[in-house]
Amino acid sequence: MREWLKISLLLCTFGFFREMRPSEPFVTEFLSGEWRDITPEQLNRDVYPIGTYTYLAVLIVVFLVTDILRYKSIIIFSACVGIVIYSLLLWTTSLAALQVVQVLYGTFMATEVAYYTYIYAKISRDRYQQVTGNTRAAILSGRFLASVVGQTLVSTGTMDLRQLNYITLGAQAFSLLWSFVLPAVKSSVYFYHDANDDGQDKADDGATREKEVREEIGSDAATTTVSASVNHKSGGDPLTGSIMAIAGSNNPALKSDVNPTSAVTSKARSGFSCHRAGHLLWTHFTAAYTNLTVVQWSLWWSLAMAGFIQVANYVQLLWQEINTDQEYLYNGAAEALLTLFGALSAIVAGYVANRLFERWALWILTGCSALQGGLVLYSGFSTNIWAAYAVYILFGVLYMFMITMASATVAKYLQEDSFGLVFGINTFVALVFQSILTVVVISESGLALTPRGQFKVYGGFFLALAVIYLVPATVSLVRHCMAGTKRDSSGDSEGPGQDARIDQSHRQDVASTHF
Repeated sequence: MREWLKISLLLCTFGFFREMRPSEPFVTEFLSGEWRDITPEQLNRDVYPIGTYTYLAVLIVVFLVTDILRYKSIIIFSACVGIVIYSLLLWTTSLAALQVVQVLYGTFMATEVAYYTYIYAKISRDRYQQVTGNTRAAILSGRFLASVVGQTLVSTGTMDLRQLNYITLGAQAFSLLWSFVLPAVKSSVYFYHDANDDGQDKADDGATREKEVREEIGSDAATTTVSASVNHKSGGDPLTGSIMAIAGSNNPALKSDVNPTSAVTSKARSGFSCHRAGHLLWTHFTAAYTNLTVVQWSLWWSLAMAGFIQVANYVQLLWQEINTDQEYLYNGAAEALLTLFGALSAIVAGYVANRLFERWALWILTGCSALQGGLVLYSGFSTNIWAAYAVYILFGVLYMFMITMASATVAKYLQEDSFGLVFGINTFVALVFQSILTVVVISESGLALTPRGQFKVYGGFFLALAVIYLVPATVSLVRHCMAGTKRDSSGDSEGPGQDARIDQSHRQDVASTHF
């Protein structure tokens, strides 16, 4: 077996068991159930917000420490945290213990960055698309199977909600044991850069792959087509796999220009360097966020992610309020369908013409935000649990489709190896807005709304996001119409330079879709 495929399978196995948490779709019902003296009101005010604040507080620290410790240590640490979380859920009953669990859970979610970035330090760039798709597919497969298993066990009465945590705990224990099998990483993107590592870690695959690439790929267009086909057949996940496929044809930074065989002979070893890390972080940051397209899509990315995470975190409380008698408890089925259809929608995103998205970006972002706002607002008024389930699935599928397109569009304009940083920054900004929403909507110092009231506010949040993009979209449309009128008035007189002027006008129209 080739080295890159072996490493990818090892990491995917870890990711699958990390996400094998059948208790997750029923956590609110479990925590407010017969096993502890905790009310839904306490979960809403005193428990869940702590996880949000912790995630925000530790994300940037974890991102930097992951690079410094070179990934594997953080992966092992995240598995240990998972074991502690579900042990506390099983064998404690106090409110204070639940608050500790939320601190650990926020840390657990932040350490996910190590899983996603580990593979890029071990695999040559021309394999990025395949391994990106594989690692994300493992996550989605784990979530889907966990939801199906949890729903099946609950619906058949085989296990109660508490007993589901034993399966989750076992999966976390297995992921810990498996994490020790992962190969160590000698270099990282920012703090450690070892030229010899590029050769030692990737030489097994490099020379053969270089020959294959030359034989299989004859043009830039073929590169995108072949890569997308390989990713799809390998079960590559659309949320990130299609990002690489969409962005790859337009961003030379995402194509491998490194000859792994030549790296083996390199003697340069820079080792640990804070100066280099700081310089590279600043270079990547300024290069990304001085680009208007990156800012435009990143803003939507962060705001939409904030709203989506908030909805996902508190939707079980809403379902509990709607379905008070718990006659129909199908949270696991809803989460399974969301994972399945969300993955399919992101695959579709990989085949959508990206030029269309760039040309009408502001209108698309406006329309999708308005639709999401309408769905969330409706769920705040709904009294039917089936309607609430359906609205949540539609909302999540639309979000996954759009976040894939946003990520792909941003990736096209980024420097090499900087996607992880931009992803981290956008996620951090999202968590800032999510924390603000939590303080304003949920905390006692804010509005202290019920779940129904919260979802009405979240619907308004997405509608406000639509308005933010509606204003520049309208201005852009007016400019486009005025430019078209001017072209029509001067179009009767054609000359040798007419085609060039039309082409230049087309480029200006595309550019006018930005802020």
